[in-house]
Amino acid sequence: MTQVLSGLPATAKKLLLETDWASHRHAYGSGEDIPVSLCSLVDEDPQVRSEALAVLDMGVLHQGSLYTVTAPAALFVAAILDHPVGLAEHEGHFPWDDGPSRSLRAALLGWLGQVAESAAYGENPARDRANWEWQPWHEDRQGERDRDELAAVQACRDIRPALYDAVEPFLSSCDPHLCETALGAAIPLLSAPALADRVPGAAALLRARLGTMTGRRERAAVARALSLWGMDTSDLLADADPAVRVCAALGPVRVGRRRALGVLLDALGDPRTTDGWFYEPLCGIDGWFRFTVLRSALDLAASFEEVAPVTIAMVAAGNRSLVDNESGSILFRAFPGGYGPAHALTCAQRTLLQAFVDTDEATGSIRGNWLWFRAAGLPENREGIAALL
Repeated sequence: MTQVLSGLPATAKKLLLETDWASHRHAYGSGEDIPVSLCSLVDEDPQVRSEALAVLDMGVLHQGSLYTVTAPAALFVAAILDHPVGLAEHEGHFPWDDGPSRSLRAALLGWLGQVAESAAYGENPARDRANWEWQPWHEDRQGERDRDELAAVQACRDIRPALYDAVEPFLSSCDPHLCETALGAAIPLLSAPALADRVPGAAALLRARLGTMTGRRERAAVARALSLWGMDTSDLLADADPAVRVCAALGPVRVGRRRALGVLLDALGDPRTTDGWFYEPLCGIDGWFRFTVLRSALDLAASFEEVAPVTIAMVAAGNRSLVDNESGSILFRAFPGGYGPAHALTCAQRTLLQAFVDTDEATGSIRGNWLWFRAAGLPENREGIAALL
């Protein structure tokens, strides 16, 4: 421990020694054991480092949940990003970490991005709804957070400026993987209201690098960041690469909304190709890429009628994966204010519900989405929907 402490940056050492770790909690109890894990992140033994990363993933940020120990641990991680051992590569600790080995620095940047995403959740409901994993009943749980959880969330929000200061230098990294991972952390960090004044600088930095980038993944990641930050991406909507065009349309487009929506709908018309653009998800995106494209299209559409032809065709196709990840959000967009018997169904709404009825027996498109039907104020079974038609 003495040897590790002597090699730590002054900021990291101060955090380690001056934080009352026993007063904090993680997923499995008191935070008094966390200093050992944090020091182990810079251990010479790759197995020890891997186990320490596992503690961050499973204890300090368990399944995206924030704890009172998360904020001081994140500040420590930010303080050691420049540590020489950051260049060392190792494999994941868990059996499901079957991807290629990664550098410690990239792993830590990725973890900081996850902390930032969790901290941002609930801060902007409109932004949350554009996430493919959002479900309407999630918002009902926001008021269920206890005092410690609320304190943990606020602490992680308060440190975002410090985290971004540590992450920003790696946006200029000549290592494409490291740059992308830093960008994956910067995107949710710069969603913080307190960091709005930093967005133009980050956007200018990325714009300057974009002209030198040739890889699809690099350019698409930059296009996505610019779009999510609300920058003008109208030029990228005409890019030669369809993946870049789509990523440029994923955010709250301010210029060329109709054109951006057309780009997204074109991608949804050929979902297999869209899902195959990236061999592994871009940083900050989980699941099949089409899930994110769909949610963005639904969010960008001024009315359901704008997206009805493509989305109804998706439901009618009867793909079983639609049950959990696509059909529900399509239904909810078709009935944004909830179904009311006093209002006649529109042609688009009627056609959509008929597609649900026609595919329910084969795919469970209604019974598998009953919570979404409830949220939309509709009957929760095939017979009830058929009666409306």
